[in-house]
Amino acid sequence: MTATTVATGPLHREPAAATADDRLVYDLDGIGAQCDALLRELPDVRVRFALKACPVDDVLGYLAGRGIGADAASPQEIAQALSAGVPIERIHYGNTVKSDGNIAHAHRLGIRDYATDSVEDVRAVAAHAPGARVFCRLATSGAGALWGLSEKFGCSPEDAVQVLCTARELGLAPAGLSVHVGSQQMTADAWQDAFADLAGTLTAARRHGLVLDHVNLGGGLPAFGYADRHGTPLDPPLDKIFAVLRDGMRQLRDLHGDHLAFVVEPGRHLVADHGTVHAEVVRLTRRRGPDGVDRHWLYLSVGRFNGLYETDALQYPLVFPTHPGAEQVLARVAGPTCDSDDAFPGLVRVPKDLRSGDPVQVRSSGAYATSYMTRGFNGFAPLPHACVGGRP
Repeated sequence: MTATTVATGPLHREPAAATADDRLVYDLDGIGAQCDALLRELPDVRVRFALKACPVDDVLGYLAGRGIGADAASPQEIAQALSAGVPIERIHYGNTVKSDGNIAHAHRLGIRDYATDSVEDVRAVAAHAPGARVFCRLATSGAGALWGLSEKFGCSPEDAVQVLCTARELGLAPAGLSVHVGSQQMTADAWQDAFADLAGTLTAARRHGLVLDHVNLGGGLPAFGYADRHGTPLDPPLDKIFAVLRDGMRQLRDLHGDHLAFVVEPGRHLVADHGTVHAEVVRLTRRRGPDGVDRHWLYLSVGRFNGLYETDALQYPLVFPTHPGAEQVLARVAGPTCDSDDAFPGLVRVPKDLRSGDPVQVRSSGAYATSYMTRGFNGFAPLPHACVGGRP
């Protein structure tokens, strides 16, 4: 059995049977335990899983069975969520970047809640999804996050009021506000700043006769298992983050009424620490670089282009199950392709006696690994996936 708590981080379930091929294994029981922990911390929120973090039908269906909805970013994701059993009323179109065709397709599928951040987008929603509900995304700085998401999305509080007023004029329902403080957000301050902007915008909206019914606090809740680019384990202050979220929600309700509902869009937080890539060693080498320094290089059968794309910003923990307690060396870790970007940042301690074909587990790889795979760069195929657990 797998037991996971937000305080101590993940444990890992092994696959039901060893396999000869590389693959990504998701632990549904671990994902469920993480979901339960989130709901204990934030019991009065609607959870919409950020589908992009793990577009795996078994995971979506498992979460749907626990009452979790979906944050979808395209008609294709909407259709996948519906096929996996997510009720239409628990799906929203959370992408502010939508073509006219995307909006019309989503409307035909039954979507009635749309994110927006511009007057132009609102006009398109009014034309192709008449009568829909819209929530306006406020811009954030992204400070403190591994991926800031700070420029492409969101608008100022002043522009948000204009966007929502325009929505009302065009026959849409101005329903709410949203924020996203960046992926793998490592500070509680980011949410405090977001709540300040939300409070001011709600007040300004009320002055224009807009009474909004919900606030979407977006994603950004961190995972535990990573190290930073230099190999230092990340230690997100999750208890403080949850305290700030609870306090911020309470203050907004005190100011604007108990009718105000809250939504969160966790992705990475639910799945990252409950996916493990099972792969193998290609070769451990030692060679002198152009700077004249001898270095060990560890090449793995998986890398940036078939599952581990996020090595641009972090290190995944590596486990070598057949080499417990072995003498270690510092090595640069890289994938199997002929691309120099296919490498971990920094150095990692690995067993000195590794041989080609030795197994390796890449832990905390459950978020975005499936999403970011190429169709087979250099002929290295995307990883297949499997799920364990999740049954009564």
